[in-house]
Amino acid sequence: MIIFKELITDDELFTDSYKLKEVDDGIFIEVECKLYTECTKVDDAMFGGNKSAEANDEDAEDSSVSGINIVIQNRLQEVGVRKKEYQRYLKLYVRKLVDHLTQTKPDYVDTFKKKVQPAVKRILENFDDWSFYRGQTDIDYENRNEPEGMLCILGYREDQVTPYMLFFKDGLIEEKV
Repeated sequence: MIIFKELITDDELFTDSYKLKEVDDGIFIEVECKLYTECTKVDDAMFGGNKSAEANDEDAEDSSVSGINIVIQNRLQEVGVRKKEYQRYLKLYVRKLVDHLTQTKPDYVDTFKKKVQPAVKRILENFDDWSFYRGQTDIDYENRNEPEGMLCILGYREDQVTPYMLFFKDGLIEEKV
């Protein structure tokens, strides 16, 4: 199994158990998502004792959480961000990725710079159609000096029912386990 971690925070964002593909000329990894309900059952054995010998008390209630599978399973946190803040953040984040690529893939830097522009333009043109998430690390996305982590992008297919997420490919670290 491969765990995809965020480059800056080292947060686990998703695994290869999801359907993945590269989009926007390899700038993003798109993860196919599903609506999901996670039930948490309370096991009476955890409380000890003999239930049949005790008074007929009410059972503990089961609870459930519904949402998008990747968000729930990876404990991603929704971030409210305005377009102007996001544009400022994006400039800093892309600059951070360029710095990283300069160190790790210097031959790819110019190609990345050309490919990232139309991908970013697509996100900004449809800004109101997206929701933004972060990993578990609490980060300040309004930091005007340096990005503190990736904002993951959640959108819906044309049917307005099927969710998917976009992650900057070069902002991810793959860890095989």
